[in-house]
Amino acid sequence: MVYRSFLLSAAASLVGALVVDSRQRTSTSEVPDYFNTDLAYFPGPTATGSAPFLAQTNPAPFPGTSYIPNSPLETQIPIAGNSKNGNIFQLHGHLSHYFPNPDGFGVDEYPLPAGAEIVGLNMLSRHGARYPTIGSGVYDFGQKVKNLTGMFNATGQLDFLNTWRYKLGAEILVPVGKQELFDSGTLHYYMYGHLVNNTDGNKIIARTTTQNRMTQSAEYFLAGFFGLDWTLNATLERIIEGWTGSWNNSLAGYDNCNNSKTGVSFGGADATKKWAEIYLANATERLHALIPGFNWTVTDSYNAQSLCAYETVAFGYSVFCDLFTYEEWEGYEYSVDIGFAGNDAFQSPTGRAVGIGYVQEVLARLKHHTIDGPTGQINVTLDNNTVTFPTNQSIYLDFSHDTNIMSILTAFGFTQFAEFLPPDKMIPHELVVSHMASLPEPSYHKQTHSQH
Repeated sequence: MVYRSFLLSAAASLVGALVVDSRQRTSTSEVPDYFNTDLAYFPGPTATGSAPFLAQTNPAPFPGTSYIPNSPLETQIPIAGNSKNGNIFQLHGHLSHYFPNPDGFGVDEYPLPAGAEIVGLNMLSRHGARYPTIGSGVYDFGQKVKNLTGMFNATGQLDFLNTWRYKLGAEILVPVGKQELFDSGTLHYYMYGHLVNNTDGNKIIARTTTQNRMTQSAEYFLAGFFGLDWTLNATLERIIEGWTGSWNNSLAGYDNCNNSKTGVSFGGADATKKWAEIYLANATERLHALIPGFNWTVTDSYNAQSLCAYETVAFGYSVFCDLFTYEEWEGYEYSVDIGFAGNDAFQSPTGRAVGIGYVQEVLARLKHHTIDGPTGQINVTLDNNTVTFPTNQSIYLDFSHDTNIMSILTAFGFTQFAEFLPPDKMIPHELVVSHMASLPEPSYHKQTHSQH
């Protein structure tokens, strides 16, 4: 398959996007027919049934435990102090493997009232599980171990560090991250497939960014939703994501808000550091005693917790996971929550500004009009054209980053997540990043009469 790319840009403007149209296929005589998967020889019966509409027809979640298929990740690791029989792999914040929101933010599920009808969906999804960001703390930890190898003698639970090496990649999706988005696409097809009407031959426009993990996340989702021939049903619009801020992009709004990357918006990072000094004090003392010559610090403890999350999704298992007690894992989750609250959400002075562009786009879709003037992070070149910013789709699929999604939720004004989170103690709270970062947001309904 050969992809044809189009660069859409305005002369003398700093906005742009790549629209990927995968309809163009080429074949070569060098590939025998029996190796060419594009050819439709002897496909057998291909009749397709009606599209499902589980969001409309499901009466409500039933009590009890659902069947969970085998997972490629090894998570049955004994954790000290786990009297709650909890799952530490759901305490990894934005690094958690996809799992269903366990509390629904306090909103109970009910069947639709008689006469009500779901007429549209606007979905905003995070990318899948990935390797760490370049220059992250886990990489620094790996370099520290490498540079000090032979100068320390780790014992007990840390004896593996004598031979351990950092082997993670950077930025792109890990294998299970691809599966997460494919499964999400399949789930959304079951829930909302009925909304897609391509009988007129028009394809829906889905949007993502040019970052590798963002593009692949969208492609895997669309493959799960439509199948491997998703390009017959959807065109993927890739909006340029550049760190220079030269291109407006509501799916990466922080690039267009300089203050979001300066000290004024680092309150979350500062809070995380302060909280780590408290909840990891015992762990740091415990681990420091096992590795003389290394000078094990609180930062090392925190990076070791992050390595548990990253190595689990990358390799299926991490020896770092059982270094910490269940209470320390609860502390890690809270460290992520207060970090997002201060850097990207209601406790950040720039949180709303980063997310406001996407809110404007959702409002424009609901009112069925394009956007012809600069506002927020709006890419006017794209949003002023119904080819790249359709206003009559019944289903909109967008893909963004976890921090950007948090700012979008803030800009929408969901004040249930606005509670102040102190950096010196854990409190019960609604802003739980692992429950929010891949939340589809929002769907809109139409009721055919006034019954509520």
